[in-house]
Amino acid sequence: MPDILWPIKWLIELILTAFHTAFTAIGLQSNWGVTWVLSIVFLVLVVRTALIPIFVRQIKSQRNMMLVQPELAKLQKKYKGKTDRESREKFAQEQMALYKRTGSNPLSSCLPMLMQMPIFFSLFSTLQTASRGQKGVGVMSEELSKSFQESSFLGAPLKHSLSTAEGNPAVFILGITMIVLMTASQFITQKQIMAKNQNAATQTSQYMQTQKIMLYAFPLIFAVSGIAFPLGLMFYWLTSNFWTMGQQYFVIRRMPTPGSKAFEERQQRLAKKGKLTEVIEELESEAETIDIVRENSQRAQPVSKKRTKKRK
Repeated sequence: MPDILWPIKWLIELILTAFHTAFTAIGLQSNWGVTWVLSIVFLVLVVRTALIPIFVRQIKSQRNMMLVQPELAKLQKKYKGKTDRESREKFAQEQMALYKRTGSNPLSSCLPMLMQMPIFFSLFSTLQTASRGQKGVGVMSEELSKSFQESSFLGAPLKHSLSTAEGNPAVFILGITMIVLMTASQFITQKQIMAKNQNAATQTSQYMQTQKIMLYAFPLIFAVSGIAFPLGLMFYWLTSNFWTMGQQYFVIRRMPTPGSKAFEERQQRLAKKGKLTEVIEELESEAETIDIVRENSQRAQPVSKKRTKKRK
């Protein structure tokens, strides 16, 4: 079977070994755990920087999803109790049309994570190969693989996971600590979206229910799957989670969803700084956006032949 992740693995190896070479050039030992941890951390910075345009599109789509919730609720109410095939098809068509007109996507919150999964699995495969001291698909030489194979951080070999700790207490301590940090950072990131960046119309919507499921589902996934992740890979995911948490905080503070708690707090900050004009412009922009969404969502209802005859 061809390796469909080969191009990504080749690129991951190139970035990882480039940073490893740079850190050894400034005096760090090749087989030190800190050298490989720093290389993985800087790999995350490169990957997440490259994903910023996708994250921006995600934010815009999420904002649109929140603004469109009242119209979506009307649509759901319109077809409530109608279980026949024709009604289900019409509901699906009108729902997709609404998403298309408003530029929203119900899967927008998962997009950055989905984009990272091929990279994550490619790094997993790369580190697994290096753990065996074998040459990678590209620039990861056998010598570099053996260097990773011998590396340890705070006494814990980076190639090991909690499931392969072999009785090493350092692996258990570091592994459990990182799993706790991974789950906590994911929970905090999702919680701050729900607590501060959702307007009143979204609170009782189906979109909100999905967010609540994600609030507990993703941390649980990290807690369970983290047992099988090698420590080197856990450093990647932990750094990525911290990046997401900081990035989300910045976005909520600077570009909050209209009508949310964060939006009101930003208005107050701007008012205190004397930027009342900017506050008014944001309010006008919010009202204009909502009006456009509602106007586009109100579709003309077809008039039946019987009703036409009655009018005549």
